Amino acid sequence: MLLRHARSLLFLPASNPRAIAKARTLACDMVMLDLEDAVPDGQKAEALAGALAALGEGFGPRLAAVRINMAGTASHGAEMVAMKGARLDYVVLPKVESARQVSDLFSVSQKPVIAMIESAAGVLAAREIAAAEGTAALFMGTNDLRQDLGIPASAGRAGLSLALQSVVLAARAARIAVFDGVYNRLEDEAGFEAECTEGHALGFDGKTLIHPNQIAVANRLFRPDAAALAEARRLVEAATGGAERFEGRMIEAMHVEEARALIARAAAVEG
Repeated sequence: MLLRHARSLLFLPASNPRAIAKARTLACDMVMLDLEDAVPDGQKAEALAGALAALGEGFGPRLAAVRINMAGTASHGAEMVAMKGARLDYVVLPKVESARQVSDLFSVSQKPVIAMIESAAGVLAAREIAAAEGTAALFMGTNDLRQDLGIPASAGRAGLSLALQSVVLAARAARIAVFDGVYNRLEDEAGFEAECTEGHALGFDGKTLIHPNQIAVANRLFRPDAAALAEARRLVEAATGGAERFEGRMIEAMHVEEARALIARAAAVEG
């Protein structure tokens, strides 16, 4: 699966073998073994060894990634080096605030990097980060970003709107994928659905997740709508080139390209 087609990207503690084994049975599009927030400082080396072993076994058709610790931490250097020989698709780097942090990781690991934007400085540098050599995608780290901006957790996402849209713009300008942040309230399915719907409307390709129970909703809400897909197929079939009328509206090459992209995404997630 192309990264741009991923809808559900699940974080798992790299120190939890049971959760890792279960992930091989889940319908998520990407498994991300977490060496950062989910692992206590004293267990980083053990978690890294567990992640490397799990990656060696593979995750079937799912994309595989590891979130290492941020630049400047004690374990960052060893984790960068370990990723070079690891069997994974992407390395996730938290709290990115400069393109140099990405290029350093890419140079050492020789793996595509997903940069997490989690601070005001990261948002302001998102354009350069997205364009850096080795950057494959951007993740929103909305929990840390909210804290950095001084926005209360109870305030919803209105205060994050500019940051969210800025990161989507940076990713699209660089022609890379971009994914929405996690949703913490595990019992609030209606709230999670609303945030997925909002994220899709903002242009995010999918959503990062913290619990398997969130996978089905993310897969459903970030997949092409059946009516839109049917219309896209009709449009591609009807188009003859140039500006023309289609079902009461004007279309041109841009609309055909958009329709074909939607059809390709549907084929990827249905396959």
